Amino acid sequence: MRSFGTLSFGHYGPLGGGHHLSAGESMLQAIDLAQGMDDLGVNGISFRVHHFARQQAAPMPLLAAIAARTQRIEVGTGVIDMRYENPLMLAEEAASVDLISGGRLALGVSRGSPETVVRGYEAFGYTGSQDPRGADIARDHFDLFLRAIDGEGLAERDPMSPFGGGTGMQRIEPHSPGLRSRIWWGAGTVATAEWAGRTGVNLMSSTLLTEADGTPFDILQAQQLDAFRDAWRQAGHAGEPLTSVSRSIFPITTDEDRAYFGGSAGSDQIGVIDGMRSTFGKTYAAEPDVLVEQLLNDAAVMSADTLLLTIPSQLGVAFNLRLVEAFAQHVAPSLGWVPNWEGPIAKHANVTS
Repeated sequence: MRSFGTLSFGHYGPLGGGHHLSAGESMLQAIDLAQGMDDLGVNGISFRVHHFARQQAAPMPLLAAIAARTQRIEVGTGVIDMRYENPLMLAEEAASVDLISGGRLALGVSRGSPETVVRGYEAFGYTGSQDPRGADIARDHFDLFLRAIDGEGLAERDPMSPFGGGTGMQRIEPHSPGLRSRIWWGAGTVATAEWAGRTGVNLMSSTLLTEADGTPFDILQAQQLDAFRDAWRQAGHAGEPLTSVSRSIFPITTDEDRAYFGGSAGSDQIGVIDGMRSTFGKTYAAEPDVLVEQLLNDAAVMSADTLLLTIPSQLGVAFNLRLVEAFAQHVAPSLGWVPNWEGPIAKHANVTS
């Protein structure tokens, strides 16, 4: 593990006990949390993206605001649902955020997770899918998105245009060189991970895997990471790709931590999600020295470049910043992490395609 960050679900709305968190408050708190994490040298802050739900749905304005208020921390998503996206508009927005941040965008995308509505992407105008989950739409959108950020000409210039004219094909603008090396695909299966490796993008391994043969989750996930790296090399891509895994990890250092998470630790879970039998990773909640021992024995955490901590964002900035700081001070150094005072890990990796 070379870097760590957070993954926020960005929940807002009623919190119980008469408390309510508005959408605006949730986003402003995310900005404040990112600034605090930047000061701690944490590597990244990412957000889940869900439509038709009280969570982050259009992350680019938030990522741009965070980028403008921070210096080193990567800003990203885990993941954007490509079924809902206009690929060229997303390419323009991604390039803009990447330029504002100085190359600190870590954009995670995929087919998306199960929804709160039925085929919600059709309400956004994306119809005609032949797949019950819209995977064909997501892959088609992603292909065009990659062509756009690679700078391919996608529209014919108008020689009669009063705004410059010309001939040939025009790329979208703005263009951010190197953005391709900061794109991640979220995968829940070995087959999808191998596809990402062949495609030449980084791998964001899901918080669940749609496999359930009794193998421990961390072993399944480590096998997925290995298959991804093998596919990358076999495809002939230069350099080494980046990988990340997500975990719910809560260092218990105060009575308040113990009240919230003292009974949260458990084992892997088997369940059915989106019609598929799946394995869910366990929650880690213990004193820091116990966490260090547990995580050193987590095969996927030790194999991945980046660990993303899923945080309870609805508990507020101070609480989450204290959790992150406790992990940074008492756990992460024993896993191989050093504070990020120079910039995002992607800037130091030899990642090309």
